[in-house]
Formats: sequence, structure tokens, C-alpha cells
Amino acid sequence: MSDRFLVSGGARLSGEVAVGGAKNSVLKLMAAALLAEGTTTLTNAPEIADVPLMAEVLRGLGAVVEQQGETVTITAPAEPKFHADFAAVRQFRASVCVLGPLMARCRRAVVALPGGDAIGSRPLDMHQAGLRALGATSTIEHGCVVAEADALVGAPIALEFPSVGATENILMAAVLAEGQTTIDNAAREPEIVDLCEMLVQMGARIEGAGTATLTVDGVDRLHPTTHRVVGDRIVGATWGIAAAMTRGDVTVRGVRPEHLQLVLNKLGDTGAKVETYDDGFRVTHDSRPVAVNVSTLPFPGFPTDLQPMAIGLAAISDGMSVITENVFEARFRFVEEMIRLGADARTDGHHAVIRGVEQLSSAPVWCSDIRAGAGLVLAGLVADGVTEVHDVEHIDRGYPHFVEILRSLGGEIERVSD
Repeated sequence: MSDRFLVSGGARLSGEVAVGGAKNSVLKLMAAALLAEGTTTLTNAPEIADVPLMAEVLRGLGAVVEQQGETVTITAPAEPKFHADFAAVRQFRASVCVLGPLMARCRRAVVALPGGDAIGSRPLDMHQAGLRALGATSTIEHGCVVAEADALVGAPIALEFPSVGATENILMAAVLAEGQTTIDNAAREPEIVDLCEMLVQMGARIEGAGTATLTVDGVDRLHPTTHRVVGDRIVGATWGIAAAMTRGDVTVRGVRPEHLQLVLNKLGDTGAKVETYDDGFRVTHDSRPVAVNVSTLPFPGFPTDLQPMAIGLAAISDGMSVITENVFEARFRFVEEMIRLGADARTDGHHAVIRGVEQLSSAPVWCSDIRAGAGLVLAGLVADGVTEVHDVEHIDRGYPHFVEILRSLGGEIERVSD
């Protein structure tokens, strides 16, 4: 039996929330610490369930990992182990990001195919193709990615799609390769920029962070560093969308508004008043939101991680919204749970058509992934009665102190253990 949330509808969220480091960055930075013997320190690390999971993966590779609050230290050994076993890796997708560092340090890696959220197919073809371009062999054997190289040599690499994971693994392998590597059609997400900044602090030579072309000149070795994790734009935007849905007034601190420009523009289109600051933003809404259309795309497009929140917003907006999912095909599983809550929604391939209703109705619903779970809680905030949200351990993987923050903003939510 898993924990569940009891969410009472009707509260108007109001107040200020501080957002910590990004889940989509900290796990990759932890893996990158394997690239240099010695102790690397990460500050502003989020207190989420995935951080200790990644710590277990790194410990299995010979690292010493400690976490005290928002500080994580990783001491990488002189000779890391190269086999990331199934028991640790299967629990979450981001564990595959140890593949690049292991190839860079050990010239071989055996990494169990990862598990993670049920949001669609995320094959490792581009990860493997990138390693092969650098001179490695890479196959799938007995449920593991098996890669090996006598030497890694820089090469031009063009990605079919700006995959965040493939960009990260190729980048981390290339920093210790011989010669120059170019990655065309690279992912441009702020979390990629954060990884590049930390690698440069460690002594890597990287140009083009935040653009579609990364140029990496390999170096002989890297050194440990101390790095502050970039703020979590997805968590920050979740609270901003919650403000619009509940006709509230929420100030978010700890994120850079330029990382959420399109999202904030969409909130403005719904009728919200949006103010931006150097380290955050404020969303105020005092009427029913106006329906808007959303298409998810890689950065700087609308993040796929915010698609469930966009659907929740559309479900209670005035008018019809079309939500198009261009990244993960199975993310519309969330719509089935929204229909339980009274949403007028239909899906057809990559599109969901939602006709807003004035109020949702409470019902038992189930989380299929981190973001779907957060979206269901937001929907429960604008439903009549008490909504039971089950399998909330997913939410713990991406949102630190979720219940406490919602309560501090005036939300009525309770965690119940069975």
C-alpha cells in the first residue's frame, strides 16, 4: 500500500515560495562528479527522493556520497567501477547518465537499462550512436547497455532530435576524449547549460552552451569543484500555474524567469497578471482563466514536464483548449485521471481537446509519474469536496516538501499513510 494525499478544493493560494535546485539538473551533476577523482560539492540540491537513489547508484560505482540538507558531496575514486547494477538503476530514468562519465573515466561501462516514469518510449539509440561516433562499441546485452573503447576520439555528431539525455551523455564522454567533438542539434535546456558550467569549472573546454551546437575540446583530466544547482523551473512554474488555477496570488523565488518565458506568456494570455524579477516571478489571477492552446517542444518551447499542469488549467478555463504533446507519446495517460475529476477532455494521437468546465468534481485518482501527480493535486485544489490522490511517491521524486509548501500557500492537503 502506498501513501495518498487528501486534497480539499476551494482554497485560494496566496503567498511566497522559495524553489530549490532542479531535479533535472542535480542528478546529472552528481553523475558528472565521477569525471574527477576527489570530492565535488553541490549546493542548492533539492531534497527529493531521486537524490538518494542516485547516491546509491554512485556508491555502487565506488563513490562516497553524503547529503546534509541542500548540500551533496560526492567523492569519486581513482578507479571507478564500471558496472551500474540493475537494482539501483531500474528505479529511475536519470540513472543512465552515468554512461558518459564511465566511458570517459574507465573506457568501458555496463549500465542496466533504466526504469522511471510511465510517460512513453525513451530509447537509448542516440546515446549509443554518439558513443560509437567517439570510437566505442555499444550493444544491448542481458538488459544492459554494454560499451567499450580502447580510446575515445572526438568527432562530429548530429542528433536526430535534441535529446537532453543523449546530449548529456555524449558531452560527458567527450570532455575527456582526444581532440574536438561537435554536437549538432544539441539540447538547449537550462539544465544542459548548468551541466556545461560545472564541467568548465572542473577544467573542461566547452563552447556553445545554450545553443544548438556544442563544441568540446577534450582535456587529459578534470578536477573536483563546488557548484550551485540551477533553480527548478518546472517546480516554479507548477506553483505559478496553481496560482492561476485557484485565482490566487503567488510569488516564486529561486528561478530565472527567462527559463520560463513562454510559460509565463501563456499565463498572461489566460488573463493572469505576471510580474518578473531577477530571481523569480509573481502570478496573480482574480477571475476564471481564459482558454489557451499549448504545444510542448524542447527548450525554449513549452516544457513537456508542464503538460499535465497545462491540462489541469485548461480543464477549468473559459473556452476550448488544444494541448499538443510533441515529446512523450504516453503522457496523455494523465487525461484519463482528469476525466475522473469531471474534465471534458478527448485525446486523438498527439492532441488533447479540452472544453473547460467551471468546477471539477472530487474523485479517487492515481499518479502515473511525477508531473501527472502534481497536476492531479492542482486539479484537486479546484474540485468540489475531497480528492484522493494515490501513489504520491512519484511526487516525492520531484517536489521537495510538497505538502508543506502547499499548506503554507493556503492549500488544504493531508498526507495519509496506509
